[in-house]
Amino acid sequence: MTELASDEILRVDRLQTHFELGTRVAKSVDGVSFSVRRGQTVAVVGESGSGKSVTSLSVMGLLSRPGRIIGGKILYRTRSEHVVDLASLPQRTLRAMRGREIAMIFQEPMTSLNPLYTVGQQIDEMIKLHEPLGSADRRARVKQMLDLVEIPDAARRIDEYPHQMSGGMRQRVMIALALSCNPSLLIADEPTTALDVTIQAQILDLLRRLQGELGMSILFITHNLGVVAEIAHDVVVMYAGRVVEQAPVDTLFAHPKHPYTQGLLACMPDARRHRTESGVPLALQPIPGTVPNVTDLPDGCSFSPRCRFAQPNCAVNPGPDLLVSGPNRFSRCWYHETL
Repeated sequence: MTELASDEILRVDRLQTHFELGTRVAKSVDGVSFSVRRGQTVAVVGESGSGKSVTSLSVMGLLSRPGRIIGGKILYRTRSEHVVDLASLPQRTLRAMRGREIAMIFQEPMTSLNPLYTVGQQIDEMIKLHEPLGSADRRARVKQMLDLVEIPDAARRIDEYPHQMSGGMRQRVMIALALSCNPSLLIADEPTTALDVTIQAQILDLLRRLQGELGMSILFITHNLGVVAEIAHDVVVMYAGRVVEQAPVDTLFAHPKHPYTQGLLACMPDARRHRTESGVPLALQPIPGTVPNVTDLPDGCSFSPRCRFAQPNCAVNPGPDLLVSGPNRFSRCWYHETL
């Protein structure tokens, strides 16, 4: 088994996840590689259809048919310091690891929390599955988790149902549920998208604080670069099932080296950048066109039909992973040096 670097907890290596749709094949994830270091946050960003959520489901072993991993490795360092390939483990082993080793929170907690059970019962069930604790000790742990995620009056709210809580409180319950068995890696798939900006900021602050206290690593899936700037250490930019750029967050925002990344940044609302000297708002700069269908990708670079820098070469030759500077900084663009 290939070993991880001493500071790595997860390495996705040339992952391929395809969906067989009759005679067509959707290459939702096509040769994706990146790593997550201990105690760090890696954000995976891209438009809808880029493959970022399928990547996270592949890591968790939660793919539904007709999706399946057909190639690559997902190397993970367990609590006992063993390196396993999640892509090749049987479902029984993956089920035992989910919650204890790796946990996940989703975009909309009302679709993840069971409306028929109290929030306390649902967190208790997770603890019961992985920890040899009696009912009284489990209830104490549940209250401790609700306190940890700053739910007020936890002793009372432990017996409430999801519909009795606000969206922000439900998302905090989801975080408490995910962290109840102290996983080493937390996968957060668009966890703040459905929340208003004030609650969104509170959830991001909470995740940062918990990461500092618990030392967990986070794989953060989002389409919102504003959120990325707030929480990430490293950024992986995906387009049409492939990674097109990777860089530390400050470097990516200051010096993007792929036209797609530049386009995403140009779409970001910025109160200062998008006003004239007289204070008149300027229009944002959308990326023309749409993400291609992964069952019918264009030849060459998948972004070339939408790229204002595209050259004839781009339409026939997909860009390689070109190192820009250092092992954690690359761009899949033939012409990154001129950008």
